Amino acid sequence: MARRHELTDPRWDLIADLFPTYSRGGQWSDHRTMINGVLWRLRAGAPWRDLPERYGPWQTVYHRFNAMRRDGLLGRMLERLQARLNSEGLIDPELWCVDGTVIRAARAAAGAASAPKKK
Repeated sequence: MARRHELTDPRWDLIADLFPTYSRGGQWSDHRTMINGVLWRLRAGAPWRDLPERYGPWQTVYHRFNAMRRDGLLGRMLERLQARLNSEGLIDPELWCVDGTVIRAARAAAGAASAPKKK
């Protein structure tokens, strides 16, 4: 049984075939566990180092996330899921987007004093 916010079996089945089935010189960590770790981190907004141990070493999840991004795997997953939702009439592809904007406010925005100017 999947934990809250982790991929259920039917959801995993939608993307499982996108992952390689071979190992490049060593034993790969389970793809589903890695994806669940990435999803946990993105949902929680916590530092990678705070990743729960059930997902494996944070460095492994971090490196796999970067590899999936660099290799285009995350984009292919997104395209597949978006196409499925579109075929079911659940989204309008003209209006659909993902916003990953993060804006860091200055300390003064929260009422703190501005940093002293260096002379």
